[in-house]
Amino acid sequence: MSILITTVISIFIFGLVVMIHELGHFICAKKAGIQVNEFSIGMGPALFSRVKNGTRYSIRALPVGGYVSMEGEDEELPEEEFADPELPAQEKTGLPFPKVKVWKRIIVVAAGAVMNLVLGFVVLLILFSGSDTLASRTVALVEEGSAVEASGLQVGDEILAINGRRCFVANDIIYELQRSEDFTADFTVKRGGEKVQINDVQFDQVQNGDTVTMNMGFKVYALEKTPLNVIGQAFDYTLFYARLVFRSLVDLVTQRVSVTELSGPVGIVSAINQAAGMGISEVLSLLALLTVNLGVFNLLPFPALDGGKLVFLFIEGIFRRPLPKQFEIWVNMAGLFFLFAVMLFATFNDITRLF
Repeated sequence: MSILITTVISIFIFGLVVMIHELGHFICAKKAGIQVNEFSIGMGPALFSRVKNGTRYSIRALPVGGYVSMEGEDEELPEEEFADPELPAQEKTGLPFPKVKVWKRIIVVAAGAVMNLVLGFVVLLILFSGSDTLASRTVALVEEGSAVEASGLQVGDEILAINGRRCFVANDIIYELQRSEDFTADFTVKRGGEKVQINDVQFDQVQNGDTVTMNMGFKVYALEKTPLNVIGQAFDYTLFYARLVFRSLVDLVTQRVSVTELSGPVGIVSAINQAAGMGISEVLSLLALLTVNLGVFNLLPFPALDGGKLVFLFIEGIFRRPLPKQFEIWVNMAGLFFLFAVMLFATFNDITRLF
């Protein structure tokens, strides 16, 4: 039963995140007057297929992924302008992708990632609307006799930054302190309406078996739960999750985090299983994290990603002419192979950790 529940939840989460992404491309493509040949949920053999208003709508057997196929997007456009033989030319109601103004194509390509960010915000909005409390960044309690008290942190201090990095939400504080070395961190706080720098804030160490952990030694106030505060928290946590993508990539490049920590679909399903055991709020948190990550990751300027396509479109907009289509196809294909290799490596890591 546990496996069945995990499978259902995993399919729902993967399906929702991908569907919202592709729906963004689809809606904007239709509005821009682009010929959309197919809008598919899932991959592999088609279980259901229907043509309406010049577009084939499909549900496919494998419940992972999906796509929007736009005329002329990923192939060289032939003389007759329409390359897809699946739909009769008389049923095609839009223009090929390359024939539409470049600014409209930029919106279409970026729309998928934007929709993922919007979904993340909405999920967080639901999550915080149902939560009992909202955490602030203002210190409510400093443990008496702790190293933090001796370092100068005071009740009423609003924490603005730790080690020079801005803190938008309470989770930023925890994240930055976890990254601090030698149980020491530099704080920037607002005290009495003025910015105050507190350097070398010390934290007590706690021995847990063979590991040593940090005792924060302070707590923050709860925010009053008002509609405005709920919206503000949802927005700030969307930014928090988005920033995690960039921070994680920097950590990989600088080798702060080993590549063996990379996780793929198997690891995500494992995380979903753990979240499902903790309750609906944990599942919603994971959904928000995944959809925001997908949105931000897709905007990275890397071949085969939406961000890579945006680079080509910006070049076309600046120089008033596109790069050779064959060059774009080969670059995107190379990027796709690289991403596929990374996914296989991450999946291998996941399986190794399981066994």
